[in-house]
Amino acid sequence: MNMRNIAIIAHVDHGKTTLVDQLLRQSGAFRENQRVAERVMDSNDLEKERGITIMAKATSVDWKGTRINIVDTPGHADFGGEVERILSMVDSAIVLVDAAEGPMPQTKFVVGKALKIGLKPIVCINKVDRPDARVTEVVNEVFDLFAALDATDEQLDFPILYGSGRNGWMADAPEGPSDQGMTALFELVLRHVPAPKIEEGSFRMLGTLLEANPYLGRLVTGRVFAGSIKPNQPVKVLDRTGKVVEQGRVSKILAFRGIERQPIDEAEAGDIVAIAGLEKFNVADTLGALDVTEPLQAQPIDPPTLSMTFMVNDSPLAGTEGDKVTSRVIRDRLLREAEGNVALRVEPAPNSDSYIVSGRGELQLGILIETMRREGFELSISRPRVVFQREGDEIMEPIEEVIIDVDEEHSGVVVQKMAERKAEMLEMRPSGGNRLRLVFHAPTRGLIGYQGELATDTRGTAIMNRLFHEYAPYRGEVQGRRNGVLISNEQGEAVAYAMWKLEDRGPMMIEPGWKVYRGMIVGEHTRDNDLEINVLKGKQLTNIRTQSKDEAVRLTPPIRMTLEKALAYIQDDERVEVTPKSIRLRKAILDPNERKRFERSKEGTI
Repeated sequence: MNMRNIAIIAHVDHGKTTLVDQLLRQSGAFRENQRVAERVMDSNDLEKERGITIMAKATSVDWKGTRINIVDTPGHADFGGEVERILSMVDSAIVLVDAAEGPMPQTKFVVGKALKIGLKPIVCINKVDRPDARVTEVVNEVFDLFAALDATDEQLDFPILYGSGRNGWMADAPEGPSDQGMTALFELVLRHVPAPKIEEGSFRMLGTLLEANPYLGRLVTGRVFAGSIKPNQPVKVLDRTGKVVEQGRVSKILAFRGIERQPIDEAEAGDIVAIAGLEKFNVADTLGALDVTEPLQAQPIDPPTLSMTFMVNDSPLAGTEGDKVTSRVIRDRLLREAEGNVALRVEPAPNSDSYIVSGRGELQLGILIETMRREGFELSISRPRVVFQREGDEIMEPIEEVIIDVDEEHSGVVVQKMAERKAEMLEMRPSGGNRLRLVFHAPTRGLIGYQGELATDTRGTAIMNRLFHEYAPYRGEVQGRRNGVLISNEQGEAVAYAMWKLEDRGPMMIEPGWKVYRGMIVGEHTRDNDLEINVLKGKQLTNIRTQSKDEAVRLTPPIRMTLEKALAYIQDDERVEVTPKSIRLRKAILDPNERKRFERSKEGTI
């Protein structure tokens, strides 16, 4: 059968997943009367809620006798490791660009990788029906981006289509015709994308995506580069250096047909399939027949840049809101996650039953914590720490490229805050509509928790995009949180009157009636030291009743702590307690006397 392999590349929220929905719908992958959820490729709840693609996924459509395998890639930098490997599976890419926003940092990152391995992309300008669309300028920006990324003359001669993924059409001109659906895009893919190049020799396949399936065990998706494979055939796995990792038999071969994965009797060169039956076959490994000795060339896996410690929740409220609280179930869940997520590293912390989880960024780790709490887990989590590396005597830290689009009036405060975070400004240029685009190289540790502050400083108008750039020499201390916290000195339920009396000490993070315990953080102190307070103290009742004395207590609304905000807020001696119902902040050592002893012993060692 004729075949084409193509990836869809775009920045976050430029419409990739919606476009795939339309391609599936119009190719007949769904029945006319079949009810299909919107954004069918974003399968987990968090992907749907946040409107982002976290895991790359494959699908296929049949168009006039040709099978088109389509891979939907993540557009967020924290999941960028997936993108590079996916591109080695395909022969071209559709670069989807928003007609108003133009090419964004993630577009640049992925397009750069695609051009480097020699792919000749198709450019689709999406959302041309937006009132603020600026189609001609965006096409020029895409051309400039390709040129800046050292595209060859052939790559610069890219075909362009215009359309609206949401309304289900693509055409050769921005004004349409819009009644032909996606036909123009299907036809262009058949014309422009080369058929898969098939190598000579025995069966060889490169592992690209990994998942842990509850029924089939370890499932590795990849492209067959040479030969063919049938179930029960003996095979061996080679790592990137050519060392044999394991030998075994393939138990099942699954191919993508529409949005379903179906078992097939034989996979041929050029097809993208998932293989089950091997225990150690990993991403970037080569699966081959027993006579294969040379591995296929593969992209190395990017290093993790951020780590957090996951601990058992040992607060007085432990076990009251979740049903998965022991270190054994936490360990099993984390190891299962690491099995299906190559960008994640899980290792036991020394001298304790906690685990150090390292990943590519706050978003990736935040999503793991959010998923676990929805599954009923209770956890205690440390402050995110940056993963340093040593080169000789020098300490190296991860540096990210940060691009911030902001209204001109707020640019001063952004530049100042980024400078405080040891960022180095590379460029500042107008991006249309009284907005500026600021580009920085900033240390990862300086960016922890900056997203919320940026939203406050710019009244929610700034858009920040980050991308791992390189490891570079340590840039010195970054100023942390300046305020101390208010700590509860009793256990019970918070009382409105007590909270009202304590309002001059600083803003609260709790509401009346909430359960609190000794050592729990209930608010932010107005000064730089921590202060213990009693939020349980009720009003002294007297037998004199007057109008003024019984006025309703009016409380200032509390600081609302989301998971990301809480993780960015805590210091080294604090923890975030995460349960299915609550997010609480607490001191690592709950007992005030022990806390003081620990502080003194620390001062003694300095």
